[in-house]
Amino acid sequence: MTVDEVLEHFKGADALLQGHFILSSGRHSALYLQKQRVMMFPWRAEALCRALADKVTAAGFTDISAIVSPAVGAITVGYEMARQMNLPAMFVERENGKFELRRGFALSPGERVLMVEDIVTTGLSSREAISAIEDAGGKVVAAACLIDRSNGAANVGRPLVALARLDIPSFAPDELPPELAALPAVKPGSRHLSKV
Repeated sequence: MTVDEVLEHFKGADALLQGHFILSSGRHSALYLQKQRVMMFPWRAEALCRALADKVTAAGFTDISAIVSPAVGAITVGYEMARQMNLPAMFVERENGKFELRRGFALSPGERVLMVEDIVTTGLSSREAISAIEDAGGKVVAAACLIDRSNGAANVGRPLVALARLDIPSFAPDELPPELAALPAVKPGSRHLSKV
């Protein structure tokens, strides 16, 4: 699947948004990829994750026994990747600000894991998820994501297989260009969801 074909799925789901957005990383961007709008269509989720699973396999990451993704944003992507690869799907979630396996999920010591993200900007969530997986005994052999917004610049600490690599600028809060600073900021991500 080409980058243009990936973006067509986002455009077709009205999920390629323009404005002023605060990303999960805390950085600001004029472009937001609302992956949950794409994943709400099972046929889009299947097509994207099948293509990503094929890319992971083509990259040589075949000796994997589990898929683990960070909650909340990547749960659907992780589940569909696991379905495509016929593997169990688990997720790490934040407890007291730190990712960990919960809900009875467990990994065997040294179990080979593919950590699956939705969208990577700085790689922070990926690194935190990888740390939690390894704290739980797993061995993360690679990471995968639908879109790498950093065009390969983000370091997740493992090989990263991206379905699409894009160069979408993002800015620290104190480095906003004037045209972005003039727009009201919206925070659509899930990193700071409060507990119920």
